[in-house]
Amino acid sequence: MNALTLGGHALRHDWTLAEVQSLFALPFNDLLFQAQTVHRAHFDPNEVQVSTLLSIKTGACPEDCKYCPQSARYHTGLETERLMEVEKVLERAREARANGSSRFCMGAAWRNPKEKDMPYILRMVEEVRGLGMETCMTLGMLTADQAARLGAAGLDYYNHNLDTSPEFYGDIITTRTYQDRLDTLEHVRGAGMKVCSGGIVGMGEQAKDRAGLLMALANLPRHPESVPINMLVKVKGTPLENEENLDSFEFIRTIAVARIMMPGSHVRLSAGREKMNEQMQALCFMAGANSIFYGCKLLTTPNPDESTDMQLFKRLGIRPAQRAQKPDEVQRLELEAELLAQVTREPAGDELFYDATRQRAAVQSAVKSA
Repeated sequence: MNALTLGGHALRHDWTLAEVQSLFALPFNDLLFQAQTVHRAHFDPNEVQVSTLLSIKTGACPEDCKYCPQSARYHTGLETERLMEVEKVLERAREARANGSSRFCMGAAWRNPKEKDMPYILRMVEEVRGLGMETCMTLGMLTADQAARLGAAGLDYYNHNLDTSPEFYGDIITTRTYQDRLDTLEHVRGAGMKVCSGGIVGMGEQAKDRAGLLMALANLPRHPESVPINMLVKVKGTPLENEENLDSFEFIRTIAVARIMMPGSHVRLSAGREKMNEQMQALCFMAGANSIFYGCKLLTTPNPDESTDMQLFKRLGIRPAQRAQKPDEVQRLELEAELLAQVTREPAGDELFYDATRQRAAVQSAVKSA
């Protein structure tokens, strides 16, 4: 089995569709019990990581994602905005920090960043990080060089969602391929950044597509550190504006299965919360969601305001998580596995023997220093 062990639970990367579908098919209470058990083994069950998402460049995107009001192909009444000035971004970051956010996410409606914009983007990363916040960006597709420059600037997370299953993807997006998305995630990993990648449900997909999405995420070489699960926000003027609502229990099941399959990842209850009542959100937290976006808007769509979230947290006994200062157990184990693999490689040149104990000591030292 392709797996590491984390707190008695396997970090698997070899899920089959039948296995994932069998999780979705569990009785609801059994599924939530299993998800909550996994969740408690790896996280404080009463702590939720809070992020703020800001649109730093709005609208006029050339892509044709059918769910997105920022696409230039659809008439949604959205007012386009150029890239924000760095100081204005910092003002919003300071506000977010004062309101309890530990991570500041910046999103630009681009197919990919242009070279002329990179100096401003890199400065945003450096300045927001200087405020003591974790940084995240979503800017579309990245080249390996762009990812390396963002990583060198100190970007903690890069968001690039897979959106849905590979099989359903072409029904939603035609202007970039699934492989394009996977390539960007590979560039992000290669630059040493953490991955934020999830998807959207309620877009007219079948149950097997929700299973396929989670399978694609969990079978990546490393699980995303952050997995946002979005409920479609239907925007007038987009091709999905009249899509039928997804059953609430099916959404909660998706959260629970994501938690079981990716036990060390933060599962984010993301877009669509504005339409969820308190009871549904509470069940999502019970199912293993332990991250939210905070603030009255997610890029261009509505979201509960800060005071509403804090009232719900108080009623549930939940507290916002503080910024993590050290790598979590998943990262430590995966780093150890990568380094230990070096021990088994053939020695270079004419060297027939090598000191395995010396190599292993070096591995252990590297893991401790991480």
